[in-house]
Formats: sequence, C-alpha cells, structure tokens
Amino acid sequence: MHGRKAYELVKEFGSGEKGHLKIFNNELFERVIEECNEHHNALQSLIRKMQEEGLEVQTAKNADHYGALIHHISLIRNKRCLMAYVFNRAEIIRDLAWKVGLLHELPREIQEKFSDSEEQYFKDHSKSLKLYMSQLSLDVNVDMVPPKDPYIKVRVLEDLGSGIILSDKSANFARHSMHFLKRTDAEQYIARGLMEELTG
Repeated sequence: MHGRKAYELVKEFGSGEKGHLKIFNNELFERVIEECNEHHNALQSLIRKMQEEGLEVQTAKNADHYGALIHHISLIRNKRCLMAYVFNRAEIIRDLAWKVGLLHELPREIQEKFSDSEEQYFKDHSKSLKLYMSQLSLDVNVDMVPPKDPYIKVRVLEDLGSGIILSDKSANFARHSMHFLKRTDAEQYIARGLMEELTG
C-alpha cells in the first residue's frame, strides 16, 4: 500500500529508545524514494494528459485533476517522512559529537549504525567543534550549568593505570579507587564510562 513504507520508516525511528540509534534502514529508505519517484511520474503523466486535452490543470476539476492532487499530496507526505527520519537521526548524531566525539572515537558498534553520509556528517561536525574550541581556547563540552564546586568526587570503574597527568596533579587511577578531581578533568572519563561521579 502506498504511504505505508514511509509510515514504517518514521514509526521505526519512534519505536527506538530516546537518544539511541538503530542501524540506518537503507532498504526501506530506498523503497520510499522509489515510491516518491512513482508518485512523481504518475503526477507528471496526468498533467501532460490534461495539457494534451487542452484542459487547465489548476481549474479543470475532473478525475485526472484529483488523481494528480492525490499523487502530489502523497509525494509531499513521503518527502516529509524521509526528512523527519534524516533530521531526527542527525540530532542524535550531533549530540553524540558533543557528548563523546570531542573526547575520543565512537565505539565501532555505534559507528556501524551510521549511513555513509551520517558518518561523514559526524566527522565534519566533531572537527568543526574541535576547531572552534581550539581557536577560542575554550572547552564547550563541560556542563552548561555552572557547577557549585569545581571539584567532584569520583570512583574509577576501569583500571586506568598510574602516572596520568591532569591539569593540577598526577594520579594513579586503579579500579575502584576514589579521587577528588577537577570537574573538567573528570568529565572526559565519566563520558567514556571509565569513572562515575559520587554524589551525597
């Protein structure tokens, strides 16, 4: 049924966990594009038929006019579904660039969910953010809300080894050890799941 594929594409995105990507559904995406082409060709065919019959496309309210209108509306609906799918995925990819991409490479299991163009978009977005930060000597990846204290208490979740140099000290980050660190130093490790902030 026409329109069903486009609906499935948007529904698939909406059914996932918020903020998480599924693998880009290239097969379904291409099928919706094919359906768009079918609607476009049918629309053009009906318009040509009316013009050959000497009818004014905008004013002649016959079966061909309404058929063309249905194909036009269907084409717009499918395009909007495609755009919603791409836009919502792009929002998540931008968030990943801010939260993770500035610190290190994304895990392979996340990258495998990207389409080729999404992978390039992620790289370009991360590169632009890093360039912007280096030009201003500013880390935009820290908390948007100013913290009450520049230092936080953390627990190390994975053994990171010794001799790691931070902005104000050198430390041994053995697994399960606890430290009082500058928030800006700790955040890169917290984002990667290597440390957790202890509250209370």
